[in-house]
Amino acid sequence: MASKLTRSNRAGWLMAFPGIGLIAAFIILPFFLAFAFSLTNQRLASPNPTEYVGFKNYRDLLGLAVFTLEPERDDAGNAVVEDGEIQYPRLRTFTRRNPDYPHLEGKREWFSWQSGENRTVVLASDVVFMKALVNTFTFVLVVAPVQAGIALGLALLINQKLRGISFFRAVYFMPVVVSIVIVSLLWKFIYSPGDGLLNNVLSGLTFGAFEPRDWLGDTSTALGSIIAMSIWQGVGFHMVIWLAGLQTISPTLYEAAEIEGSSKLQTFRYVTWPGLRNTAILILIVITMQAFALFAQIDIMTQGGPLDSTQVLVFQAVERGYGKQDISGGSTISVILFVIVLCISLIQRWLTRERN
Repeated sequence: MASKLTRSNRAGWLMAFPGIGLIAAFIILPFFLAFAFSLTNQRLASPNPTEYVGFKNYRDLLGLAVFTLEPERDDAGNAVVEDGEIQYPRLRTFTRRNPDYPHLEGKREWFSWQSGENRTVVLASDVVFMKALVNTFTFVLVVAPVQAGIALGLALLINQKLRGISFFRAVYFMPVVVSIVIVSLLWKFIYSPGDGLLNNVLSGLTFGAFEPRDWLGDTSTALGSIIAMSIWQGVGFHMVIWLAGLQTISPTLYEAAEIEGSSKLQTFRYVTWPGLRNTAILILIVITMQAFALFAQIDIMTQGGPLDSTQVLVFQAVERGYGKQDISGGSTISVILFVIVLCISLIQRWLTRERN
């Protein structure tokens, strides 16, 4: 028995070795190299020798500070008001070479809000990175539930024995097999200002009342436009996974629910959804990982603009590492992204664990 077990294990390891080797060569080793580079000032091409800088790159990316600006006051002690707005001292007088505020050195304004007469400012060492971080989380928080929900709805629709249902399955899945580069280019034309397809459709539906917009050139709509396109492109893949989960549920459970007089909503709640638990966990994790890896759509459609409104972490890592030849900066962003994804994966696994 022992010899058979040993031979079985040896054969299994031999068959797994190519996969393990590829994972080690292209995932594990690059991660440790990225972490090592993030502790240096490594550049892609530089005559200067590489130096160890510790966690300086992390501080330069993640540094935050909150500062309160008090209004300028006249001789009577009243706040100075010009054109209906309270006047404040220039922020750079506190953030540049001011020995009284060393923690603000080099930081720039990220956002601010008014609190009475005072203005509270949040400053960041790297405002672009912070925008990319917020945009990435926004993308994930919107795409994950919406894409999963739409995919489940489509799976329920096509999980029926009807004539021609295979045609609809193929149609819904078709965007998945098309290259994301091609999809991004097509949607860039759809979003085109002026005579773009979306503007023409909306103008026709409203009988000319809708004014054409530059969907990708407007900071208020650029990220939302990419979110809408990404949901459409990936929903077919997750629909197939939901469909596979639906087809593993025993038909006898539905027959029993029908005999008991359950409504469709009750059947979904007490039969379908419990049977899809493991499928839901898989889809949640897969969508989250894919959403954090957002890159191609940004690179092709907006290049991070306008005004950094569509910056995301992966695009920032590539842009800094290769565009600006800052290998240490790109590596630092990659490590931060890895830690974020790992933490979210562990939280998702804990929230969806088996409970007695």
